[in-house]
This record gives sequence, structure tokens and C-alpha cells, in this order.
Amino acid sequence: MTPAGSLLVAQGLRKAYGPTTALDGAAFSIHPGEVVAVMGPSGSGKSTLLHCLAGIVRPDEGSITYNGRSLTGLSDADLSALRRSEFGFVFQFGQLVPELTCVENVALPMRLNGAKRKEAEATARTWMDRLEVADVAAKRPGEVSGGQGQRVAVARALATGPRVIFADEPTGALDSLNGERVMELLTDAARSTNAAVVLVTHETRVAAYSDREVIVRDGKSRDMERIV
Repeated sequence: MTPAGSLLVAQGLRKAYGPTTALDGAAFSIHPGEVVAVMGPSGSGKSTLLHCLAGIVRPDEGSITYNGRSLTGLSDADLSALRRSEFGFVFQFGQLVPELTCVENVALPMRLNGAKRKEAEATARTWMDRLEVADVAAKRPGEVSGGQGQRVAVARALATGPRVIFADEPTGALDSLNGERVMELLTDAARSTNAAVVLVTHETRVAAYSDREVIVRDGKSRDMERIV
């Protein structure tokens, strides 16, 4: 049964890489404005689950529905367009383009969607100010600290106004202080825009920023309601 009001729902996901089973009947759901932490040991299938939900990897079996629309039957071109327009991504090491300035990095997804440079960079600067990195706009990624670079990556993920943000170990390369600040800024900004956040992490202090947790183990998922 699909949870009422869910924005993104997956059921019965199975994915294998050769003889290795990554997902074995995993399920997932998330509501608008909700932050869900996907946790589990290394090799449990949590990153594969995120990649399937985001349309980066196609499951071998199962269904994924986003905003009432089946993702499993979409073409690669349609999935790519969806990722550019309605999904945002934050990865462990930021994955900023080293040749571009920080403001150009934040503006890049909007430019790929057809926005004019002036308009895209104006929006980028607004988000960089909100993420407390407006002062590094003209610098390149190699000229800023790890914490600053990751906040630039968060600004890039939010600047297009996504409905779902996929964050894969977003604090994994940061010290605890910078990691806490990145999570505060990410979750506050996402909730203010009613964006859902799928957060893959193995750290309990990072998962504490979520509304609930989904535990993945041996390719299977288990929903854990947060007890306050």
C-alpha cells in the first residue's frame, strides 16, 4: 500500500550486479518537506537504493513512483531532464567543477536548464548568501575549505528549487563542526522550501537531523519511526 501523501515511493526493489545482490525487495517512501535518513553498514545497499530512487540506476525489479508518475518506464532522456529540474544532489566530496568559480558552479544546473547567465548567477548568489558562502563566489573550488565547498554544493542542489534532494554521505569528508553546520543549513533550507531530503549516512549524529530512519541491511529495508 502506498503511504498517503507520499512524494516518492519505491516498492519491491531488486538490483544485482553480476552475482552480487545489492537490493532484495527494498521499499521506501518520503513526503514533501520530510528528511529521511537511509542507514546501514557498508555494502548494505543504501547507496544503490538512493541511485535507484534518483533515476541514476534502473532496478531489475520493482516500482518507483514520483509525484504519481512511474519512473521505471521513463527514457534516459526523460530521467535526465527530471534530475536537472526537480531533483538536487549533494555528494560526499561535493563534485564541484574545478575550472568554474563557486558562483558558476551553483548556477550551472540552471544554465543547463536554459536560464540566462545573469539570472542564474543572481539566484546562485542568493543561495550562497543563505548558505553562508557568499564571500567565496569568485573563488574556484580548490581555493576554498572543505566546509565551504560542501556548502557551495548544497547551494547548487537547492538553487533549482528541487522537490527532492538526494544527499549521499554529505558530511563524510568534513570534521564534526563543519559537518554539523552543513546539516543545519541543508535541512533548514530544504524544510523552508518543502523539499524532501533522502539522506544516506552511517553516522548517527547526521541521522539525528532526520524525521525518521530507514535501515538497509542485506538489500532489505526497515522503516524506523523516530521516537521523541
